[in-house]
Amino acid sequence: MSTIPKEKLDKLVERWAAIQCELNEGVNQDKYAMLTKEFSALNPIVSTIDALRAVQKESADLDALIEDPIAEKEMRELARVEFDELAPRIEALEHQLTLQLLPKDAADERSVIVELRAGTGGDEAALFAGDLYRMYARYAELQGWKTDIISASENDVGGFKEIVASISGGGVFARLKFESGVHRVQRIPETETGGRIHTSAATVAVLPEAEEVDIDIRSEDIRIDTMRAGGAGGQHVNTTDSAVRITHLPTGIVVVSAEKSQHQNRRLAMQVLRSRVYERERQRAADDRALSRKGQVGSGDRSQRIRTYNFPQGRVTDHRINLTLHKLDTVLEGTGLDELIDALITDYRASQLAAIESHANA
Repeated sequence: MSTIPKEKLDKLVERWAAIQCELNEGVNQDKYAMLTKEFSALNPIVSTIDALRAVQKESADLDALIEDPIAEKEMRELARVEFDELAPRIEALEHQLTLQLLPKDAADERSVIVELRAGTGGDEAALFAGDLYRMYARYAELQGWKTDIISASENDVGGFKEIVASISGGGVFARLKFESGVHRVQRIPETETGGRIHTSAATVAVLPEAEEVDIDIRSEDIRIDTMRAGGAGGQHVNTTDSAVRITHLPTGIVVVSAEKSQHQNRRLAMQVLRSRVYERERQRAADDRALSRKGQVGSGDRSQRIRTYNFPQGRVTDHRINLTLHKLDTVLEGTGLDELIDALITDYRASQLAAIESHANA
């Protein structure tokens, strides 16, 4: 292959075979889980390598026949036709293999914490935050993921000033990480008698869920306060001091959880805190690696508008890739969100490929 060294592909195949041998011989449970995960990741790559090498061998055999001076003319002409037909197959397999070998985000397979907050626009912004939450909840359901609300602050019209939820499953962060940013809505509020379109916004933060082994949060670095839980308009008020607020002193990060059980609140608040601290460190490392790279898709920079939902025109526009879909309803129902996500992933991979090619040609 022209872009991927043969030695690298040989090592991948050798590693795949070695793991297969280890699994067949039998290993302890912890190592088995680790090897199975690595084997599953290598399996599609090795399948593509095998397919590519088979087509390349076929192409080489045909080329030899074409150049064979003693071969019959009709055989050489037939070989030429078949040889030309193999070229696009080889190119497609090379491209597929290059995509499979792109650097992976270590957090891609993780579950996530999704934080939505109403921005400019008052009640309308809070209603929009609720719309976005329901969109992600429905999308998660379609993917077979589990969604749990960790904390929510409702307003008087049924919207959310803030809502924090966990979405659990395999590969959640890989699909949702490009949702971080400012989402803007343009629509006519029900209370608007003049028919004017109002513009509101809500912010979305998607954080890979951290495990205790990722972030060591020392007890002396946190302050835990309990307070009385309350609901919107005085409803659903818990009479005990069950709500928990945890402050991470080194970073100033504050997390609040207000479910019924104080023990559960501590657990949920610590879960969110670990994820926020983990994402902070992850983002700092990413910023250090890509300090000179601008316009990175999915960087989580929430100071920029990433998407607009225009109700009068029934369209959704993602400004990072200049993609407009005239299917607002299906996007908000979750069924149409895949088209946006797939386009963002494709664009990101194209950026990765361009960076690799630029480095190779430098």
